[in-house]
Amino acid sequence: MSLPAGRSRRLFAATLPADLTSLDATDLSAAIYQKHASCAEVMQAYLDRIHNYNPVYNAIVGMVDDDDLLSQAQEADQALARGEYRGWMHGMPHAAKDLTPVAGLRFTSGSPLYADRIADSDSGLVARIRSEGAIFIGKTNTPELGLGSQSYNSVYGATGSAYNPALTSGGSSGGAASGLGTQMLPVADGSDMMGSLRNPGAFNNVIGFRPSINLMSDSNSATRGLSTSGPMGRNTRDTIRLLQTIAVGPVADQFNPLSLVNIKIGWLGNLDNYLALEPGILELCESSLAAVSSAGANVEATLPDFSMTDLWFCWTTLRHAGRYRGNTKNLYDNPATRAQLKPELIWEIEQSINITETDVANATSIRNDWYSELDRLFGEYDFLASSTAQVFPYSKETHWPKNINGREMDTYHRWMEVVILGSLGGIPVVNVPVGFDAQGRSMGMQIMGRFGEDQKVLEFALAYENVTAHLEQRPVMVSF
Repeated sequence: MSLPAGRSRRLFAATLPADLTSLDATDLSAAIYQKHASCAEVMQAYLDRIHNYNPVYNAIVGMVDDDDLLSQAQEADQALARGEYRGWMHGMPHAAKDLTPVAGLRFTSGSPLYADRIADSDSGLVARIRSEGAIFIGKTNTPELGLGSQSYNSVYGATGSAYNPALTSGGSSGGAASGLGTQMLPVADGSDMMGSLRNPGAFNNVIGFRPSINLMSDSNSATRGLSTSGPMGRNTRDTIRLLQTIAVGPVADQFNPLSLVNIKIGWLGNLDNYLALEPGILELCESSLAAVSSAGANVEATLPDFSMTDLWFCWTTLRHAGRYRGNTKNLYDNPATRAQLKPELIWEIEQSINITETDVANATSIRNDWYSELDRLFGEYDFLASSTAQVFPYSKETHWPKNINGREMDTYHRWMEVVILGSLGGIPVVNVPVGFDAQGRSMGMQIMGRFGEDQKVLEFALAYENVTAHLEQRPVMVSF
């Protein structure tokens, strides 16, 4: 761990803010390691902030009792006094997404069917975070069974955006992103099938990174799954630190901002009007790309040589194909449990029933062709860029947008179609912020890289932070 030394250590201590929750995760880690802040002080600061604001934002759910958490923090301080340093997250509070088990904590997956379930063991991801010394304070809210990019469920309710709690935080890692944006969490884990790390990042002005599919699992370039876990942070540096903790595959030790000089970026825009976008989104993205261009990058409009309707068929076929099996099949087949499933899941299951082996074979063929097209594009460009979402954050009372700029959405997830280019490729994609519209609603931009070039994508994000200031705009918080 790289830490300030000598006089710089003293300066670091002198510049600690009065509210420890305003420190980013990397600086908080250094403050604990150097004993400028105790784990108990950090825990109390976070609990105070959570109790003040979480009743409004509803980002963190299934909270552990305060006395238990403070006792764990005091034990972490005692361990540090004995010279026992557990890792860079030593004594730091953490809440895992409520789609992954944490031993002893409620594990609802946002479903009334699992409202009282308690996890008896940690997931592999949680175990890796725990091994770095984190203290689990609860879970982060998610939509029912992770379906949909709006974090509402009948167990805990809806999660609000950090910049306007009346609006959605996105999903499915909505609680994670809102917890980061409101500074109720230092760093957060999430998962992403259809933009679930990226869309909440855009709606809460934080970083969300979807890694190459093989970095978080045993998948390889030939067998790329559709879903992956990944990190989120208040900035790219923190996101990288958590990636280094949770990744299964190798991650570099050192990351440096990429030189933007002569970097080539292919700007996808609205895919020649194929995508419906809310007015104002493209302008924010293009303004931020202009800053990147001023730093020496070459940005030019481009389009894939590919049928987007074929890609949507591919996506829906592969996404829905596995719904009617295992426990989900049992829940659907039982009328009592089916009645407790959200309508969108029932619809997906029924779509699954009608999918044939020929459909899956055709979709797989299209996906293989998409891999080839991505290879062609990344032979011409270092990165591809598009908006992260097709709409700005909307009312959290609305389950999903039915219409975008006059165009009807024919499915509950069509409004997030922009994210499937990266998801179907299994490639690394980072959401970077592009600012706010006149209503104060935040938006982000996807930066996509070649499969396996996760370091390059994140080093671009580091450089991007150096030429933009969007992350510096903090929300005006609303208390209960």
